[in-house]
Amino acid sequence: MKRIFFATVFIGIMSQIGFAQHFDKTKLDNYFNALETNNRFMGSVAVSQNGKIIYSKSLGYSDLENKVKADEVTKYRIGSISKTFTSVLVLNAVEDGKLDLNQTIEKYFPTIKNARKISIKQLLNHRSGIHNFTDDESYLTWNTQPMTESEMVAIIAKAGSDFEPDSKAQYSNSNFVLLTYILEKSYKRTYADLLKEYISQPLGFKNTYFGDKINLAENECKSYKFIETWEVEPETDMSIPLGAGGIVSTPNDLVKFSDALFGGELLKAESLERMKTIRDQYGIGLFQIPFYDKIGYGHTGGIDGFSSVFSHFPDGNISYALTSNGTNFNNNNISIAVLSAIYNKPFDIPEFSTYDVSSEDLEKYLGIYSSQQIALKITISKDNKTLIAQATGQPSFHLEATNKDQFKFDQAGVVLEFNPSEKTMLLKQGGGQFTFTKE
Repeated sequence: MKRIFFATVFIGIMSQIGFAQHFDKTKLDNYFNALETNNRFMGSVAVSQNGKIIYSKSLGYSDLENKVKADEVTKYRIGSISKTFTSVLVLNAVEDGKLDLNQTIEKYFPTIKNARKISIKQLLNHRSGIHNFTDDESYLTWNTQPMTESEMVAIIAKAGSDFEPDSKAQYSNSNFVLLTYILEKSYKRTYADLLKEYISQPLGFKNTYFGDKINLAENECKSYKFIETWEVEPETDMSIPLGAGGIVSTPNDLVKFSDALFGGELLKAESLERMKTIRDQYGIGLFQIPFYDKIGYGHTGGIDGFSSVFSHFPDGNISYALTSNGTNFNNNNISIAVLSAIYNKPFDIPEFSTYDVSSEDLEKYLGIYSSQQIALKITISKDNKTLIAQATGQPSFHLEATNKDQFKFDQAGVVLEFNPSEKTMLLKQGGGQFTFTKE
């Protein structure tokens, strides 16, 4: 549901690889132990081959305050992976004759700009032009409060359109909130009931359902952010994300869902091909996920302090899922490590070091930085001994000191190198380098 600074491609390495029939499970366990010991990650992963779980791992706490350890049935909010489930429900409704992909949405939402031009398929493909309400700075001032359908539609309608329908693609949670309401109107049933009847019950899931307020007694977990220690994140009220980000699940269920989807158990072959057809980087509830010379399909998710990903690779019939309720690391690197183990490629166990700074040391870095290379300003502030960066229109993030004048934000693979005497800052990410100057 939320954006992370300079969102990066999931995995992209080109080479030849083969599947490991007997991968190094001990090394992969040691990889996760290093993350857990250094407060880098709390969550769970699972991998299946040919429909059978071949690796699973849980680390950290579902409830840190009460020292409740996570296990393989700990349930996480999966954020935007919910869109894949919603896409399956919509395409199932199309197969049942309840919906038509080409029908427009004016009868459902007459107040939405361009409703007479916007089709259900354009909602699914992020080609509607409808503004993404989670991009607005005001969003985090009301996301913890319950919202009715009329209130959500009013918010989406007021935000208007960012481009002419079908002229391009741009990610928008608004699309899938509206699709949720369309499903409920078409079936005259709640989204939660549809999810249960058409996906969870047929696949035998007990741990995948539409979420509500976090229930620790049901082994649902809180989410956290790391600022010198783990701190609890506020809960988004699930009346807001709905089918865009409101599902709760586990990695074991997600790989089973993946196996069922790509194994043809949930949709007809024609519908699955529609999901996998990529245009301007988007399919229907799916993205392409490259790993070396392999191409997988899946989706990522993020809501509050939760983050997640699932993917399916036909080569070896592998499904992979990660769910996290607290990360102080780049989850993309975790995915690379897991898949490298499974496909018999080298990977390193991370080593972590700390560099102590005082609050006074940080003073020389504070200010607003701008660049001639990209239209972006970054404000650098501090909270006690922690440096904080905030890019234009994006959430702030806490930086970790790694050396003299050097800081990083592992979750997005960002490194900042300061030169206080010249009042400059070098931003490195994904092989790119951008020079910023203090205003």
